[in-house]
Amino acid sequence: MQAWGLGAALALGLGVAGSATADDGQTREVQSQDGSFTGEIVGTPAEGSKFAQLQIGMSMQDVQELMDSAPDRSHSYESGKRWIPFYFGNDATRLQALFRGEGCLIFTGGNIWGGGGSQLIQIEVDPAGDCYQP
Repeated sequence: MQAWGLGAALALGLGVAGSATADDGQTREVQSQDGSFTGEIVGTPAEGSKFAQLQIGMSMQDVQELMDSAPDRSHSYESGKRWIPFYFGNDATRLQALFRGEGCLIFTGGNIWGGGGSQLIQIEVDPAGDCYQP
């Protein structure tokens, strides 16, 4: 009986977390421009908006040219991959950028030595800007 109660509580807890995501918009995995990795798009950009023209895998420079501006706010942080021994990929750090009125973008920030990176890996549509978490 206790096992059933715990399972039901977990199921209800997962249902609540799932509904919060559904209210904010659907999350879907999308292939990068070159097909070498997948990224995420959270929510659905408005038809004809600049966020609707973005593609996973774009460089920071390409995004800024498309958006006609630099981000309104940005910060970088370490990903969990930073602590994997002998990890030489470009995702040891990440950069989150806020574009007011559109949402947040997350880019790879490079390897542990600062090289590489600057590929768009997540698009979060949130015109209110609540997605920005410094």
